[in-house]
Amino acid sequence: MTEESLIEGCISGKREFQELLYRQYSGKMLAICCRYVRSREEAEDIAQEAFVKVFRNIHTFQRLGPLENWIKRIMVNTALAYLRKQKRGIDFADIDHVKHHPHSEQDTLSDINAKDLVALVQNLPSGYRAVFNLFVMEGYSHEEIAAMLGISEGTSKSQLAKARNWLKKNINANLSAKSGQNLTEAQTK
Repeated sequence: MTEESLIEGCISGKREFQELLYRQYSGKMLAICCRYVRSREEAEDIAQEAFVKVFRNIHTFQRLGPLENWIKRIMVNTALAYLRKQKRGIDFADIDHVKHHPHSEQDTLSDINAKDLVALVQNLPSGYRAVFNLFVMEGYSHEEIAAMLGISEGTSKSQLAKARNWLKKNINANLSAKSGQNLTEAQTK
């Protein structure tokens, strides 16, 4: 089935086409939602709400790019709206100056598996997590992030720097703990 026929079927309100669209994109979109919140249940709620928006508004899809990108944008915007509604909100640290410390992310990341990395990203403080996901994962510029979150570009940049430093520190701690565990297991054998 072509993307065009899938879109037209959803615009017509045909459940079988909506189900096909959902099955095709739900896994990827849930993964996106998981990056913004700490629990899978919250991510599932966000994804469900976002898919409702997709089906209600698919007639506005202008076909200027892939459908997946349009759906992804709805997921991200719904996740950000969810975070804003929460009592805890998105906490942004007040930082006037951020020192940039060069580091080799490739060396650190090559030793950690994807599941552990996703868990670490989910445990980032909310402000760090939002900016990190928008910049690194979604590819938004600091100017776009600032507009989306109602913060300055400088705050966006500082939150990204702090998120990277937080992740590096916690990845290294995670790796140290695992290597200690592996050493202990090897000694007991």
